This record gives sequence, structure tokens and C-alpha cells, in this order.
Amino acid sequence: MAKDFARTERVAEQMQRELAELVRLEVKDPRVRMVTLTGVEVARDYSHAKVFYTTLEGENAKVQQGLERASGFLRSHLAHSMKLRITPQLHFVYDASVERGARLSQLIDRAVASDQASHKDD
Repeated sequence: MAKDFARTERVAEQMQRELAELVRLEVKDPRVRMVTLTGVEVARDYSHAKVFYTTLEGENAKVQQGLERASGFLRSHLAHSMKLRITPQLHFVYDASVERGARLSQLIDRAVASDQASHKDD
């Protein structure tokens, strides 16, 4: 049972590397230009894969459309490069954790700065 889980993780990691390379070099859609793939979760039966992404541009809906439009192309290239019996359907999910982390970091920086300012006044 544990071997299946480890294999699923290895397949997900390899899939993330392959997809990142394909998006960077092969996909010509301008909506998908500034995309970073942050992770992949593969179902245990390899029928579906969630591909998590983030973007530097604020147009998340357009990026989502571009990725969904390229999903067939990406899936067919994955089938050739990874040699899996079943190539999963790709589902793209926006990963807001990077934005959330940046926002939390800013809040912490502000709190530290205000704390230092209040200690200087004492």
C-alpha cells in the first residue's frame, strides 16, 4: 500500500517537471506566458491530476482559460514523454498560497516596524 503512495508522488513530481518544461518551451498561447506550476496531485488510479499554478499577472481567469485550452496538447506530450499506461486528465487549479504568503509577510513586517517604533518612543 505504501509503495503505491510513493509511486504516485514520484509520478506527480515527474509530471510537474515535464509540464513546467512544456509550458515554458512548447505552449505558444500568450495567456500562459507567466505561469509557475507549484504542484501536482495525481489520483491513485492515475485517471486525474490536479495541476496547481500561480501567475505573476493578475488575470487569473485568462490564464485558466489558456491552460485549459492547452490541456489536450500537454496531455498528449506527457503520454509520449512519461510512458504511463494511463495519462491523467489535467485539471488546473489556481494556487493562492504564494499571494497569501506574501500578504502575511507584509503584515508581519508592518507589525515588527510598528513594534520597533513604539519601543523607540519609550
